[in-house]
Amino acid sequence: MSNYKYVSNLWNDAEAAKLDPVGRLVYRSNKLGADQRITNTGGGNTSSKILEKDPLTGRDTQVLWVKGSGGDLRTSNRENFSSLYQDKLMGLQASYAARTDKGLKSQAEDDMVGMYNHTTFNLNPRASSIDTPLHSFLPGMHVDHMHPNAIISIAASKNCAALTQQIFAGKMAYVKWMRPGFELGLAMQDIAKQQPDIRAIMMGQHGFISWADDDKACYELTLAMIEQAGAYIDAKFQAKGGDAKAFGGTLFQTLDTEKRQAAFAAILPWLRGQVSQEKRFIGTIQDDEKILRFVNSKDAPRLAELGTSCPDHFLRTKIKPLYVNWNPQAEDVAALKSKLTAALAQYRKDYAAYYAACKRPNSPAMRDPNPTVVLIPGLGMIAWGKDKSESRVTAEFYNCAVEVMRGAEAIDEYIALPQQEAFDIEYWLLEEAKLKRMPAEKELARQVIIVVGAGSGIGKETAHRLVKEGAHIVCVDKNVEAAQATAKEITDKIGSGIGVAGTGLSNCGPAIGLSGDILERASIRVMLDQVALAYGGFDSICVTAGIFVSPDTTGHIPDDKWALTFALNVTGSYLVADEAFKTWKEQGLRGNLVLTTSANAAVAKKGSVAYDTSKAAANHLVREMAMELSPLIRVNGVAPATVVQGSAMFPRDRVIASLAKYNIPYTDDEATDSLTTKLSRFYADRTLTKNPITPADQAEAYFLLVTNRLSKTTGQVITVDGGLHEAFLR
Repeated sequence: MSNYKYVSNLWNDAEAAKLDPVGRLVYRSNKLGADQRITNTGGGNTSSKILEKDPLTGRDTQVLWVKGSGGDLRTSNRENFSSLYQDKLMGLQASYAARTDKGLKSQAEDDMVGMYNHTTFNLNPRASSIDTPLHSFLPGMHVDHMHPNAIISIAASKNCAALTQQIFAGKMAYVKWMRPGFELGLAMQDIAKQQPDIRAIMMGQHGFISWADDDKACYELTLAMIEQAGAYIDAKFQAKGGDAKAFGGTLFQTLDTEKRQAAFAAILPWLRGQVSQEKRFIGTIQDDEKILRFVNSKDAPRLAELGTSCPDHFLRTKIKPLYVNWNPQAEDVAALKSKLTAALAQYRKDYAAYYAACKRPNSPAMRDPNPTVVLIPGLGMIAWGKDKSESRVTAEFYNCAVEVMRGAEAIDEYIALPQQEAFDIEYWLLEEAKLKRMPAEKELARQVIIVVGAGSGIGKETAHRLVKEGAHIVCVDKNVEAAQATAKEITDKIGSGIGVAGTGLSNCGPAIGLSGDILERASIRVMLDQVALAYGGFDSICVTAGIFVSPDTTGHIPDDKWALTFALNVTGSYLVADEAFKTWKEQGLRGNLVLTTSANAAVAKKGSVAYDTSKAAANHLVREMAMELSPLIRVNGVAPATVVQGSAMFPRDRVIASLAKYNIPYTDDEATDSLTTKLSRFYADRTLTKNPITPADQAEAYFLLVTNRLSKTTGQVITVDGGLHEAFLR
């Protein structure tokens, strides 16, 4: 087949010809993973049986290269594949049989995963996938195991076995649902022996697997099977009335974009607080046409309650989503919040009941009972995760689940995985062990921090410092291009994460750049609502924006400049705090506000009366806001001394004016960097530590104050001035 409608053929013979056998496996994997219709993020695996030189004997030996545990096919490289002696893997069958003969089937499955380490070829450190037996025991030299929505639609249908025979005319076999592992691998091995002409197997409620002795042929077979399934489903779907009749037809109408965004902004911080009672979550909104078609449909409540069918789906989306029975045409946002409150309470009860009914004697303790997917008619879907990347993947997986339900309902009747089977996957001891082996979360993980003034200087440096510790950063500046540039620097450095992005403002990674004018309350409100749409809410705010206005040639500060100085350095911080507190109260999670004052607040200096008095007021604003925002929000300040290098407050003309003021020699044609260094050295020599003060020095103070290291400190101002004895408390 050369023409595809439901998948994309990305294979290029010239590219593949340049690669060694393992390189071709990586190439095939990347091409399969690049098409979301073929497999989801992190899902599926591929393998090749390759002849290698045994490093111990020097003799040729067959090695199974298979995508290891974790990783994503689209981005996998050689290091993501484990390599195992094929003969040793086959030899494990006897060990498994001995264990199961004693009635220890479940324990035997877990034991076999540990045994894979003993079959490792060439000391490859990549942990093996639980799907390894599927690839080893099938006869093909190349094997693809994929999770396409079209195939899973058949796999999750009530009459899957009959449909598989009907659709694929005997070219694809069927195996009932089994947890991935040794038992399933042996079942597939038996099918391949009994039906030697078969090259693919439908895996009940899971996906499918296909194989061939040529890697390109394997790739093309995988595509052909998905194409055939997609065509069959589409024909059935159209025969039943197409989109207009999907999921039983439309029950609710979608709110227009402006009303949707207003509703999301109104409920998201509050909802984030509700689902973050154990650990904080980051949100992703999905409100495109496909998800709205589902949440607005007559069948959405029934299908949502059934939950998902594919293990890959429900590991992210939990046993089921939370569907809210809200009428967007007849009820307001207050009613939505009330219904969400009741629905969340019921969801937690249902989850606890599911755990109690299905738990084994050795099951891990019950995990967070809050939903990770929330479905709201007229609005769309909200997905939650420990970070933006995970919430995007969660959204992607439930989108896959919706497409599976659409296909299954078009051709037959959708069925979910039985609860006990789902539980045994979700609470599998090996999965629990894998979770415990994961590195500890960074200090600011799960936090959303707004940095006002992030376009340059201290603000930019603070944004870069905080993201290193796992924070999601909202870069805000009146100059939106500068804010976006800082956000881009961050995402270019650490990546934008995995998963299909959300829609609108939610289509972002770990950093986003927004416009914000702290002199305008309306601008602040718009910015805060945009943060809610992007991440679901926020935890801390660092205000680094400020201004220094030099006197005119007579040493006088004009009235408008005096007013501007106080507006930016004092009133702006108050407006940010006042508006943010409205959201913080809704969210109900503890947070931090860090304002920028100055060492000048305590030191009178000639020629900076407006700046110095405004910063003195800012010092007291810290104390006042600590009172006003307690106990939910801690408010502290950072008081820098003069930061010259990297500061937007010291353009060339101000540097020159300062050099002249202090009688420091310079020339008019001297490079700006040289001038800045001279002035910076002058200020450093006035301090006790004798070192220039940099934006990075200030960023450390902001970092300290937004962590829990000083969790009992509020209403305080930390000076970062190099040791100005004139500013000592007295």
